Amino acid sequence: MKKIAIALAALALSGLAAAQKLSVAATAVPHAEILEFVKPQLAKQGVELEVKVFTDYVQPNVQVAEKRLDANFFQHKPYLEQFNKGKGASLVAVTAVHVEPFGAYSSKHKALSELPSGGTVAIPNDPSNAGRALLLLDRAGVIKLKSTDNILATPRDIAENPKKLKFREIEAATLPRILPQVDLALINTNYALEAKLNPVKNALAIEDARSPYANWLVARPDNKDSEALKKLAAALNSAEVKKFIEGKYSGAVVPAF
Repeated sequence: MKKIAIALAALALSGLAAAQKLSVAATAVPHAEILEFVKPQLAKQGVELEVKVFTDYVQPNVQVAEKRLDANFFQHKPYLEQFNKGKGASLVAVTAVHVEPFGAYSSKHKALSELPSGGTVAIPNDPSNAGRALLLLDRAGVIKLKSTDNILATPRDIAENPKKLKFREIEAATLPRILPQVDLALINTNYALEAKLNPVKNALAIEDARSPYANWLVARPDNKDSEALKKLAAALNSAEVKKFIEGKYSGAVVPAF
């Protein structure tokens, strides 16, 4: 009996030792919600997932690069590439999860055609999302860019601006709050959803599901192939997550797998 008890205790300790902890940075909506959805599934596979919620786009990358967190889930590849280049980092994309169709919103006007001459348009102030906003306005016929191949376009790259719109570059997280102060704001969907704006219902212009700006699970070269990250990546690309995204967000978030 004593030998059996010792064996059982050893087995229990072995199971505890095998448990893997994984800390992942995310913005609240929809990223953290999706991670919380897969948490029970990962627990059954021996992975203890800790979700750290951030309100900005900088610290999630900084903390992963500095090895304070294992991974993050909030960004598209153009933003990741710009961060790596600007900070001398080497973060890597692990797997694409979803697309958040980028939208243009107004609390003053019901259509883009109503934008007044000399009106104010607010766009994100980071290069990748500023370019994304301007490309959307180009496709919507509001402006014309010198080149639609430039994903890092700035207001200086506008070739035609018939309504002489004035562009303000604002931190992405604050765009929903200043919406009443401008004629149009181009808002990332995670921040739009937090502000109770539905891209499908409320946006005056929106990207379609073919958007190249999929949101990725991101890690470092030293841990991207770890067993825990592989399990998380598989969970995020599961049929269960696809059904969850389609059911919860009703087109405001679109699976990218």
